[in-house]
Amino acid sequence: MHMAEQNHLPNPALRGRLLADEPMRKHLSWRTGGSADRAYVPADMSDAARFLRSLPAAEPVYFIGLGSNLLVRDGGIRGTVMLMHCSHAVMHMDGGFIYADARAASPKLARFAATRGYAGAEFLAGIPGTVGGALAMNAGCYGSETWEHVERVLMLSRAGALRERQPADFDIAYRHVALKQGDLGSDEWFAAAWFSFERGDGAAALVRIRELLQQRITAQPLALPNAGSIFRNPPGDHAARLIEACGLKGHAIGGARVSEKHANFIVNERGRGSAADIENLIEHVRNTVLALQGVELVTEVRIIGERAR
Repeated sequence: MHMAEQNHLPNPALRGRLLADEPMRKHLSWRTGGSADRAYVPADMSDAARFLRSLPAAEPVYFIGLGSNLLVRDGGIRGTVMLMHCSHAVMHMDGGFIYADARAASPKLARFAATRGYAGAEFLAGIPGTVGGALAMNAGCYGSETWEHVERVLMLSRAGALRERQPADFDIAYRHVALKQGDLGSDEWFAAAWFSFERGDGAAALVRIRELLQQRITAQPLALPNAGSIFRNPPGDHAARLIEACGLKGHAIGGARVSEKHANFIVNERGRGSAADIENLIEHVRNTVLALQGVELVTEVRIIGERAR
């Protein structure tokens, strides 16, 4: 079956779309990867909660936003994918905080804050994912990180319940977020967050956003399918410098290539690379840097799904 929309939903009260055998390459910035058994596009968070309650308790569930930090293996995903990006996701002011639905794109949050006279959200324009993804990995760039501005969050549990949590409920570090109790990413997911930014010059913030976007265009291989930075920067160094020092710029496996423009990016050349090509290249880069530089790089990108048989 190819991208077949199922006419029967497990609960007649559901308002979203249920898709069968959905190709994940349509939903990932790398434009490759296998299919998910099922994918659900919720109408809103209450609909997402209702859908989760309708699933068998043993059903594996994966949340995917813009797919900009994710690789799905060629064998695809056994289970259900929740497709959590929405172009009209809710953002509004709430008691001096900015409330943002996790399905909103991070750059939209940056612009929303600037147009309402807040400063400090500009870095979010450089994060090509959703608010939910930024929360899940404490995404950051240009000297700022997501959780520096989080006042509280709304969580959606595997049982389909919504509850608020405080930052103190989480272990938060560089590109790392975990619940102190519970399992982030299989028992609970981010549904929304309240952000705190300083009052400032909104016009200047919009100018800064344009500058940061131009920096991305100049420094990163955005013309080719990619998933952003592959590895975390090790303490006191940069993954790109280590990779380049090993002579790996331009190194290719199949249709996957280490970008000549930025060594911490792997591009899918002409969209012909498989997920296996990309994963094998990631491992080759990691092993080479360890052997030649003595540094073990840690992946920033998530890899899920089954290998092709």
